[in-house]
Amino acid sequence: MPSVVFFVISAAAPLTVVAGVVSTAYAVTGVVGVPLAFVLLGAILAVFAVGYVTMARHVVNAGAFYAYTARGLGRPAGVATAWVALLAYNAVQVGLYGVIASAATPLLTDWFGVTPDWWAVALAAWLLTGALGLMRVDVNGKVLAVLLLAEIAVVVVFDLAGLAHPAASGYSPEAFAPSSLLVPGMGAVIAVCVAAFAGFESSVVFSEETKDPRRTVPIATYIALAVISGLYAISSWTVTVAVGSDKVVEASRAQGPGLIFELAGRHLGTTAATVGSVLFVTSILAAMIAFHNTISRYIFALGRERVLPSIFGRTSPPTGAPVSGSVAQSVTGLVVIVIYAVSGLDPLVHLFFTVGSFGGFGVLLLLAGTSVAVLFFFTREPGLENAWRTRIAPGLASVLLLIVLGLALVNFDTVLGVEPGSPLRWILPAVYLAAIVFGVAWGLTLRATRPRVYANIGLGAQAAIGGDK
Repeated sequence: MPSVVFFVISAAAPLTVVAGVVSTAYAVTGVVGVPLAFVLLGAILAVFAVGYVTMARHVVNAGAFYAYTARGLGRPAGVATAWVALLAYNAVQVGLYGVIASAATPLLTDWFGVTPDWWAVALAAWLLTGALGLMRVDVNGKVLAVLLLAEIAVVVVFDLAGLAHPAASGYSPEAFAPSSLLVPGMGAVIAVCVAAFAGFESSVVFSEETKDPRRTVPIATYIALAVISGLYAISSWTVTVAVGSDKVVEASRAQGPGLIFELAGRHLGTTAATVGSVLFVTSILAAMIAFHNTISRYIFALGRERVLPSIFGRTSPPTGAPVSGSVAQSVTGLVVIVIYAVSGLDPLVHLFFTVGSFGGFGVLLLLAGTSVAVLFFFTREPGLENAWRTRIAPGLASVLLLIVLGLALVNFDTVLGVEPGSPLRWILPAVYLAAIVFGVAWGLTLRATRPRVYANIGLGAQAAIGGDK
């Protein structure tokens, strides 16, 4: 269970969120109620998790969203969900290659007097991530444990320093007041902050590699969600305490992700700020490792059921790791790095913000679709669990997540940092629509041409495929 928890929280990248997403939310929306937004989103996802982990008791599959949707909404919908999941998680993962250089380069320049090209730093991170992806899940978990505990510790220390040095406005509760969030920019705040939770749902992906998934998955999910939502809410409020609730927007616009490190340097000294900067780099690296492992297991689940070629459904006997899926994800990352390096595109703007935001929207789409699928599954299978777990919570979560999805879509220009009239705000969501259409078409094709494969979609380890026909 600890390894799964570390994977989930590492994917959420607490320090990256506290340094990057929090300052971005204040800066681009001008809304002070960011801490309340994190509390609200945490509550919505907690309701979603009720049906989600209940489903995990009855459907154990590394494909999680894909399997749940296949069992709840039908196999063609499941295949469509698989394509959306691969798009979304790959976008989030490769987007991180665009930010790690901006975090690491200042340190390399200060320490060694060298300023490497961004792609050289990205390639080093890519190599380490790919190597760890070929190892056992518990080995990755131990690496993430060290990085994550140090990361959370420094966030807590920074928070305590901020609380010990309040601005003139003092310990104002304004950021948690409903009036601070229920303003015209509320949709934009929700749209920006929801990306900070990407990865919390990945506990189910590792269900087949845990000794007791019925116990491990629910506990790991709730622990991870409580830690990250609480940490985000408190840390974003601490910034308003240290800077002043009336000045936090201005300060975030002026300093961006550097705000938290500037405050740390002011209150704790330059050494503490440097330690925080180092852990900022390892936070990004930990998220890369976590998402890499999630993606490789999705590919494995699809290969095992022959939705993808069967080679992707194989694991390494010594480690149990899905080798082909891991290599495929590494190849994808390498191709993206090379394309951006050759084209000269800004990695921070065009890779991290644009591609990463595209991935975050896809994860939100997966959450909403899966919640509906869970509701339909238990409607057809009554009596498996109590009404709260099977109907009330999934139904409520479906409504709430569809509202959040709508807010994110309407405010997607803010998420991307583009003008309201930019075609990019509609083109990127349309890519998911195309993936859904293609996935449904592929599922129907499998039904017509390879009925045995079609019949096993979503069954996971229960699938007994004797061939491709």
